[in-house]
Order: sequence, then structure tokens, then C-alpha cells
Amino acid sequence: MLNHRPGLVCLLAFVFASANGWSDESRNRGRTVIPLWPGEVPGAPESPGEDDVPELIITPAEVRTTESESTEARSPSVGVVILPGGGYRGRAIDHEGYQIADWLAAQGIASAICTYRVRGEGNDGEGYGHPYPMMDAQRALQTFRGRAREWNVDPGRIGVIGFSAGGHLASTVSNHFAKPDAVTTDPLAAVSSRPDFAILGYPVIALGESFSHAGSQRNLLGANPEPEQVESLSNEKRVGPRTPPTFLFHTVEDTVVPVENSLVYFQACVDAGVPAELHVFPEGRHGIGLGGDVDGAAQWPSLCEAWLERVTKRN
Repeated sequence: MLNHRPGLVCLLAFVFASANGWSDESRNRGRTVIPLWPGEVPGAPESPGEDDVPELIITPAEVRTTESESTEARSPSVGVVILPGGGYRGRAIDHEGYQIADWLAAQGIASAICTYRVRGEGNDGEGYGHPYPMMDAQRALQTFRGRAREWNVDPGRIGVIGFSAGGHLASTVSNHFAKPDAVTTDPLAAVSSRPDFAILGYPVIALGESFSHAGSQRNLLGANPEPEQVESLSNEKRVGPRTPPTFLFHTVEDTVVPVENSLVYFQACVDAGVPAELHVFPEGRHGIGLGGDVDGAAQWPSLCEAWLERVTKRN
């Protein structure tokens, strides 16, 4: 099962990578940054700091029409909410955020990176644990769907992609939906948070198991979580008829988040009759992002592109 020394090295590597912020250059490459919660942020202190205010970073789809066609004439694109990993302690905003947004844009797909709240570098009593990451991710889907027309996105074709702990969050919002509030003065609270499809890259899935990623569980739920909470957020146990079609990929060599996480979620999808596609590659460390030059695993983006064509029925 887990080889603790290599796993620790990989864990530290991806946590340190997650700590890197994004540059002004990255922000300005045709992207729009908006607050996820305009006004008061649920659960934030009265005088919030930067880490208390999650954002959506919108990357438009690359234009596939002629220059003579107006924006209004272009067909709405597929949309994807991006949830970078980082063990619920940080966010790998580059290789699991901006690089993913650019890959999607090249396919003619708009995206929104969600800088959901995390535990941060403090101890278990600081930062943000459950339910705040889930609330932020649900709100991201509601916002992208509720304001889809502004970004020329089809509200009926909005999915989610997540990596590592972000994959756990993506599987969480694939099975735990915000309750629409029809009487609120906030119009987005009445919008569905259910993704139309999900893409999970080397995801954390199961909690409380021998193959679980203990750090993600601790950062999300604390050192001594209630058994009911562990059960509720062990997402292979939550798969059901409303779980969206799901694409998963993982590597056998991943010693940080073992491949069993993807295997149990895929099996749960099969058992529930949820359309699912799983690719397991023999080589590749944890946190490979788009795959780079890793033999086999570098194929996942093209395999996912073909899957997206099918599940979204794009032309």
C-alpha cells in the first residue's frame, strides 16, 4: 500500500507548489476575476483578509469563428469549474488551475477557476475546513450557471474538474447539491449546483480507509472528526442516480493518493448506473497535471477531449 517516505516527499512537493500564488501576468491573459461571494462571505470574519475571500477566475473559450461574426452570433460554449488540488491546505493554482484553463480554452471551452477556501498553513483550529470548501465550490457552479449568458456559456453544459484534494471536492459537489432557495433575495441561491459532468484527476475519494489521504482528511475535517462526517464525505458511498457522468484518471505509481481511490469511485458509478470512464496508467507521480512527458499518462488530455465531445455533444 503506501510507501511513506516517497509519499511524504511527493506530498511536500505538491504542498510547496500549491503555496505559489498567481502572477499579475497570469491574471491578465484575457481572464476576468470576480468575487465568489459579493458582499458578506459566509463564515468569514468581520474584517476579512485575502485568504477569506474566494474568487472565480474566468477564462473565455478561444474563438472558433471568423472575425466577421459577432460575439452574439457565436454558439454558447461548454463551461467547466476548475478545482485545483493542494491537500485542502493550499491550491496548486498553476499546473492544476491556469494550465487546465488554457487547455480547455484551446478546445473552445470556457472555465472558472475557484479559489475555494482551505485550511492554510496554520494548525487544525485555523483556516477553513468543511463545509466551506464545499459551499464555495457549489457557489462557483451556481455562479457560472446563473451568469452563463455573460460569458457565452451554455447553462445546461457546465461541469467540474478537480485534481487530488480538488478531485475530492469535485466528487463532493457531484453528490452533495446546494438546496435551491426560491425565496432568497440572492438570485444565484436558486440556481442548481449540480454539475452536468465531472472530471477527476488522481482524486482523493475515500475517507477513513487504509488508502485514504490522511492529510486531506485532517485538513478538511480536523484531527478527530465525527464518524458520520467521515462517512458522508467518503464520496464513493454517496454515488447515486443524480451523480453526473464522470471521467477519471490515475497512475499506479501514485504513492500519495493511491489508485484505489479512483477504483472505488468508478465501481460505485458502475453499480449505480452512472456513465463513467476510467484510465489507469502504470507510470507517473502524484500531481502530474496535464501529464507532461510521462509515458501513457500524457494521453489523458486527448482521451478526455474525446470523452467531452461525447458527453456534451459538441460539434
